[in-house]
Amino acid sequence: MNQSLVCPRFEKAINILSQRWTGLVIYQLLTGPKRFGTLESSMGISGRVLSERLKELENQEIVKREVFPETPVRIEYSLTEKGLALEPVMKEIEKWSQTWLEVEPTQ
Repeated sequence: MNQSLVCPRFEKAINILSQRWTGLVIYQLLTGPKRFGTLESSMGISGRVLSERLKELENQEIVKREVFPETPVRIEYSLTEKGLALEPVMKEIEKWSQTWLEVEPTQ
């Protein structure tokens, strides 16, 4: 059996970024910290899925969750140094999409 060798680190990165909504969550956080509700409404994602993605990204140390001891409690999500390092990748995908992809009209 002749298998093509793929760098394990590259494969892991693609697996992380290819999960539904993950890239968009990272892209939204590039502009700065956001609250859960802001992310949810700006992306049109369900709260359950957003919560799962944020936890996964937090476990990967791409996103940081910060709790502010206020009343009511305020929680903000932001990118870590590791997450911010994805900015050039996300900007290149944005540039590529602007050049090569058409937006389908909504009805």
